Amino acid sequence: MSSQPGPEAFYGLSGRPFSLSPDPAFFFGSKVHARVLAYLEYGVYQAEGFIVVTGEVGAGKTTLVRKLFGGLDPAKVVGAQLVSTQLDGEDTLRLVMAAFGLPATTRSKAVLLMRFEGFLKACREQGKRVLLVVDEAQNLSHSALEELRMLSNFQATDRSLIQTFLVGQPEFRATMVGERMTQLRQRVIAACHLSALDASDTRAYIEHRLKTVGAKGDPSFDDEALDEIHAFTGGIPRRINTLCDRLLLLGFIEEKHAFGGPEVRAVITEIQLEMPGSGYLGQGDALDSVLRSVPNADPDLH
Repeated sequence: MSSQPGPEAFYGLSGRPFSLSPDPAFFFGSKVHARVLAYLEYGVYQAEGFIVVTGEVGAGKTTLVRKLFGGLDPAKVVGAQLVSTQLDGEDTLRLVMAAFGLPATTRSKAVLLMRFEGFLKACREQGKRVLLVVDEAQNLSHSALEELRMLSNFQATDRSLIQTFLVGQPEFRATMVGERMTQLRQRVIAACHLSALDASDTRAYIEHRLKTVGAKGDPSFDDEALDEIHAFTGGIPRRINTLCDRLLLLGFIEEKHAFGGPEVRAVITEIQLEMPGSGYLGQGDALDSVLRSVPNADPDLH
């Protein structure tokens, strides 16, 4: 329990239940999140090609990846994660090497490629697979994506020596169906979309976060409060965390142990006054149909 006065101490919690920082300890296996995690685990088992995962900002993509990494056997898989920026192809290669702890100081791309291939072959000889996860993939330039595709050409017998997961926001799907992405699309073995939580999963998500830090019915949320939370946040986990964190602060200040619709609406009004345009409703995804054009995409993940 926190030694400082605040919502955690007031409610007798062991930590902050609605922190915005991605934390696999709080992973909630909603219907959608559990299915996407299964896709990622399937991808690791396949040990080849690309897997594309998209989702709205705050949908839980990073938490999902960290959950995946936490379950990997380091004796079997060498994994690295990097967050993409607007880099050209060669800089992307250097960033990938750095993610795996490899020196990339030479200016010679040929030397870099030989060094990286040597690393991949060494892992293969040790019976280990190499997994690269690129987050914020919507920021990748065409040349960077092409560099990642070229790295997948490193093979031993009939298997690629590296597997890559591309994780990004919904607009990345539009990039993937572009005319210049044909060769990369041909190497995508699965593509899935991390959609928002429905009303029942939103309720279960809130209960899960509270139970994770030891809550036993305090604080409580009535049906109207939960309906208001889902309606305002659209079922996006990060938005739920933001709203519920403010609710607990209100409860601490006003010594409330139960929340109903009026309390939720009051906090929503505060948020909207502080951040005009923060209404979360109506953020439909016009790109849903685009995913269906990606080879091996799962049309049910919408």
